[in-house]
Amino acid sequence: MAPEELDRTIGKLDCSNENLIVGIEGSEDATVYKIDEHRAIVQTVDLITPVVDDPYLYGQVAAANSLSDIYAMGGDVATAMNIVGFDACNQPPEVLGEILAGGESKIAEAGGVIAGGHTIETPEMIYGLSVTGFIHPDKIYRNNTPREGDLLILTKPLGMGILTTAIKSDMLDISDIEQVVGILAQLNKRASEVMREYDVSACTDVTGFGLAGHAYEMSNGGEHTILFEYDKLPILPEAIENASIGIIPAGSYNNQAFLQFKTSFEAKGVDDILFYDAQTSGGLLIAVAPKDDKELRDRLIDEGYEFASIVGEVLPKKEKALIVR
Repeated sequence: MAPEELDRTIGKLDCSNENLIVGIEGSEDATVYKIDEHRAIVQTVDLITPVVDDPYLYGQVAAANSLSDIYAMGGDVATAMNIVGFDACNQPPEVLGEILAGGESKIAEAGGVIAGGHTIETPEMIYGLSVTGFIHPDKIYRNNTPREGDLLILTKPLGMGILTTAIKSDMLDISDIEQVVGILAQLNKRASEVMREYDVSACTDVTGFGLAGHAYEMSNGGEHTILFEYDKLPILPEAIENASIGIIPAGSYNNQAFLQFKTSFEAKGVDDILFYDAQTSGGLLIAVAPKDDKELRDRLIDEGYEFASIVGEVLPKKEKALIVR
């Protein structure tokens, strides 16, 4: 759903409970329910349609995308349940087996276990996970609690929505597809574990609402202003090339329509759609104290997040919630 439609819909739900530490009130990445003083469960659910033709790789990407919300909150994965919509009329059961095997491989990498699932027949394939993890109730990373002066680190490159659209349109060669799939299937597990060692005030993962949408959530509805330096954003050249010829998913335009009036886009000579591009299995956007930014960035690169970059900072509230210069 487009951001404004989702906001209108879920705003009518009453999810209040004394043990529900994190619910839907802040468009958080996952929910957190307190068990006792030292334990809470963190839960999320997500699913996507195919982004690549290979069913095993599709399963890996979809699982990484679903698991990411647990990591954005600072939690650890425990169990996962498959959610499947399968086109049994046009696809053999072996295809479903490959999708589930791909998902299982990522759940195992996360240290979790498959605990069941649910399948339905659908005309279009969908796959994802309902994930449960554990977190300390006093050590939760929210998506809207940055401090003024904090710097922002992004752990994966932008443009994945454009590039998965390009894959579906046969616009990428094999080596480019392999690079894209490798980025999409990379878990945010180690990034989450590493950031817990530093003075981090807020974190979110960048997915369907794009960098702009998730940064707007981090601004807490404009209570802060989030500044990005466009030339510091990690963007694959292939994404820029495909965007220039109109290979852009509809979700990116929805994000742009919702967020362009909340944004001061001062960067010149660039295509702003990359700022709004709807991501799949994107990186973490981390707000960290200036004393730790370079060390955290370097640690992330050492852990295999080669595109990790310091991309902006948190400012006092200004006229616009987002500034790109």
